[in-house]
Amino acid sequence: MATEDDGDRYRAPALDKGLDILELLAGTADGLSQAEIAKALDRTPNEIYRMLDRLVRRDYVRRTPEDRYEITLKLFELGHARPPTHRLISQAMPVMRRFALQAEQACHLVVQDRNILVVIAQVDGPGYWNVSIRVGSRISLINTGSGHVFLAYASAEERALMLEERRLGSVETMPRGLEARLEGVREQGYENMPSAQTAGVQNLSAPIFGPLGGVIAVLTCPYSQRLDKLDVPHVPQTLSLLLQSSREISQRSTLSA
Repeated sequence: MATEDDGDRYRAPALDKGLDILELLAGTADGLSQAEIAKALDRTPNEIYRMLDRLVRRDYVRRTPEDRYEITLKLFELGHARPPTHRLISQAMPVMRRFALQAEQACHLVVQDRNILVVIAQVDGPGYWNVSIRVGSRISLINTGSGHVFLAYASAEERALMLEERRLGSVETMPRGLEARLEGVREQGYENMPSAQTAGVQNLSAPIFGPLGGVIAVLTCPYSQRLDKLDVPHVPQTLSLLLQSSREISQRSTLSA
């Protein structure tokens, strides 16, 4: 039977130090200075300087213009091929492929981590052209359909944290009229808005609910009207297909929990 001494036999102090820093920063909303990290871990600033430098160089931690340190999404991105993200992608992909075929439009799946949205899956439409976004892309909360859905279903406290612009050390304020728009998203259960990035594209976004009732992802279709075909689904039909797909993915997520 292992004893406490057995557990300490293979200690790796440098690794422990790095993990302590990551765990500390993961639980901090505003980032910490080198001195604050050292104090929290009961170490001297010089003792952790080299470890912080390596974590920054390997992109696990970023240093802000205010000389504070904050954790990045690299660990999240490394884990995105593992459950539960891998399970969510596996559940969603067949539904997304069916939607893309029926709607003849591309679609993508977005998850949220603090104030950053990340595209974790994407499916092209069946034609030779698409309006699509690369997997791994980071997108805005404020001016995207996916962001509006996440904000709409968040509590007031969660929304304040989501809007916090950690990279600049300031708070990203909501544009005038956005609160009313988010209320509309909550009432109707989806977002339907012109793209703020691409002319002629209509962002259709619907929430994916987890087993506890919260929004765990958003399914978005960057809808663009075909000029060469008249028999393809228009916005109302595409939105209906998108909502059916989001409900099916939500159901699969709940049943597999």
